[in-house]
Amino acid sequence: MTTTPSQTASAVRSLDKNGFVPLYYQIQRALIEKIHSGELRKGDLLASEGELARAYQVSRVTARQALQGLKARGYAFSQRGRGTFVTKSKVEEQLSQLQGFTEETMQRGRVPSSRVLEQRVVDADNELAEDLEVQIGAPVMILRRLRLADGTPMAVEKTYVSLRHFPGIELTNFAEQSLYHTLREQFGVRVAWAAEAIEVMPATWEESELLDVPANTSVLSISRNTITAERMPIEVTVSRYRGDRYRALIRIPAATLPTSERIHEEKCFV
Repeated sequence: MTTTPSQTASAVRSLDKNGFVPLYYQIQRALIEKIHSGELRKGDLLASEGELARAYQVSRVTARQALQGLKARGYAFSQRGRGTFVTKSKVEEQLSQLQGFTEETMQRGRVPSSRVLEQRVVDADNELAEDLEVQIGAPVMILRRLRLADGTPMAVEKTYVSLRHFPGIELTNFAEQSLYHTLREQFGVRVAWAAEAIEVMPATWEESELLDVPANTSVLSISRNTITAERMPIEVTVSRYRGDRYRALIRIPAATLPTSERIHEEKCFV
């Protein structure tokens, strides 16, 4: 059933107005959490800018930024004269185990390997600070690797991890170690959910060289933000997979199936 704006705006979470995370992003995150929990469902009417501004005691400009962020990330859409509605229900796969390229490749009976292209510490810019929930300028490890299966280049992967959340991780040799295994075993990471955006894009000149494909060949670009059970961001990763070797499979259960049967998405070798 579609809720009223006043219902949507009720039971708001207090904002940290003295912290470094922008207020609009805190509101946006609170609304996304309600969508993930099922409190807000597809088709529900969200609070208006004015109602959000009053509920969270912020300006209408801040409330507008929060709603625009939801729409930009695909969680909401607006109808002129009617308002802003939730466009996503709880569709993210509830991951019981954090898996990366190494584990996925081994499961398919192939030998994974990595070539580190870049591993260094950088200062978080505005976007990274928001995604990883750290202060602008905070130290972040950038890890860029060429991923191979049986010696064949399969993907170029760029990952950002906060040193505030995972101190010392930048000292790990990721040519030999799995990032996700390190996060599980060394830092005790527990995953709650991951949001992925999948696009088809032309390979850059460098990517075509690394992946051994013709220039402008289409690659499968997957951007992922992974969150812990404690609602702490784990990583921001952008992977470019060879379009001639990968495809994404998504299994969506019929509405009549039990709700415990989640949507399942996986990448498969072709």
